[in-house]
Amino acid sequence: MLIKMIKPDFVFENEAGSLKQLVHDGWKQVNVITSVAGAIRGNHYHKFNEEGFYIIQGSFKLIVWKEDEKEEYIIKAGNMFLVYPYVFHTFEYIEDTVLVSMYSKGVELSETEKDIWTE
Repeated sequence: MLIKMIKPDFVFENEAGSLKQLVHDGWKQVNVITSVAGAIRGNHYHKFNEEGFYIIQGSFKLIVWKEDEKEEYIIKAGNMFLVYPYVFHTFEYIEDTVLVSMYSKGVELSETEKDIWTE
């Protein structure tokens, strides 16, 4: 498999609401991303980072590939997954979406270079 479906580290729910601890270590950079329905984003890979995602709301088609292996998933609110290094990933948004992305090492390699590769 080119991605790994994962779960939050901890979930607590009661009549007042819920708390989801997505991770408690292992991630250097965390982002919140919003995308509109119909948008296409990504279409790149990372050489040095694992990238984790947690979907807060919305849905998208995830297309991942490496060499001659290709997989497609429909990802929805509440899903959490990890993309391995050297795996291209593209997001085709089905509806307006809010998600959290997490990089294991951080995407900035220097002031001028990022761990974002398109070829």
